[in-house]
Amino acid sequence: MDGLLINSEILWHEAEIDILGGLGVPLEVDGCRSTKGMFVDEVTAYWHEQYPWSGPTSVEVAVSIVDRVIDLLLAKGELKPGAEHAIDMCARRRLPLAVASSSQYRLIEAALAHFDLRRHFELVHSAEDEPFGKPHPAVFITAAQKLGAVPRRCLVWEDAPAGVLAAKSASMACVAVPESGEGHHPAFGLADVVLGSLLEMNDDIWDCVVQRHFNPLGD
Repeated sequence: MDGLLINSEILWHEAEIDILGGLGVPLEVDGCRSTKGMFVDEVTAYWHEQYPWSGPTSVEVAVSIVDRVIDLLLAKGELKPGAEHAIDMCARRRLPLAVASSSQYRLIEAALAHFDLRRHFELVHSAEDEPFGKPHPAVFITAAQKLGAVPRRCLVWEDAPAGVLAAKSASMACVAVPESGEGHHPAFGLADVVLGSLLEMNDDIWDCVVQRHFNPLGD
């Protein structure tokens, strides 16, 4: 969801830099990107280990960050270009859809409701329910199980290197749409296709992904 359907990466940066910076973590945008795709509790635990602070626990700081992101999202969040186009391409093919995200449920539900997207998805699954966040594949594997789908027959849309690694570890096809300036990360070389925007997805690219991942022998 974050960074793929919703242009929320800059909101996470703002919240993390403000809140963690206030605790003495010398955090800048590149530092935020280094933990992209991880569950927020893992992010705050990581930074607490690097720059221990006194006062609130890392879990309490994670709650504050999510609260701030929700406020920022409702105030100035925007859909990513092509988000509805990508959803429509799946809907036309009658594919069951799920959101499998490293964000907490309360943020996922707030975002989907705000942009009127919840109706498109059969289920929402958060890494909040998993022992590990991305790049561990658990969030995708569990979402597939809940959909009644075989992982090998699933297609993941991702913007983060950790998400691409998780998708391919789950033996799923992956359409990657890196954030501007992040496409050089080697993880994107594992994706079945890399797009500059969701708007670039078309029937020819879709067929190419299907042929490459789902039907490599042409049968």
